[in-house]
Amino acid sequence: MPVNASVNTALSLIENDNSKILGLTVGKHNNVVPGQYIPRADAQSPPELAFNVPSPAETYMVVGLDIDAPFPSFRGLGPILHWIQPGLKPEPSNDGQPILKVTAPFVANYIGPAPPPGSSPHRYIFFLYQQPAGFDGKKYAPPDGKNLSNWFRMRYDLDAWENKIKLGPLLAANYFRSN
Repeated sequence: MPVNASVNTALSLIENDNSKILGLTVGKHNNVVPGQYIPRADAQSPPELAFNVPSPAETYMVVGLDIDAPFPSFRGLGPILHWIQPGLKPEPSNDGQPILKVTAPFVANYIGPAPPPGSSPHRYIFFLYQQPAGFDGKKYAPPDGKNLSNWFRMRYDLDAWENKIKLGPLLAANYFRSN
């Protein structure tokens, strides 16, 4: 199983600095508080993201993982990749926190929560980064906009992805629990 130091960094960031909490709207649940329970049926579409980004002219990327797969007590297949979405651009909103709008195709399509029957809730965590200059998502995405196979989602090594595409530091994170 990958070490994923980035997961520990994100959880620590959320716990210790409220200004680094990524705004999430999941289904009908606005302003998700870290660790909030969201029913599975409410989380089958990609969340809407909001954050006061440091550079409004830049482009951003989100990565979503299930860090408790397949069971919180046995994480032999985890973490499981649930989303890589580059091309996020900040747009003004009514509450002052910019909404991050998708302007590019996904690298890994969003998949909603689907823990196995009998599992306790899993944590679905979202990591926000500034997108590296010149990043070409087509280079990493399945051809022709196809969905990413589950085979490539299991035991996802976020640290390796960060190194491979030269992602900078984590800007914000948030997570919800679901089963």
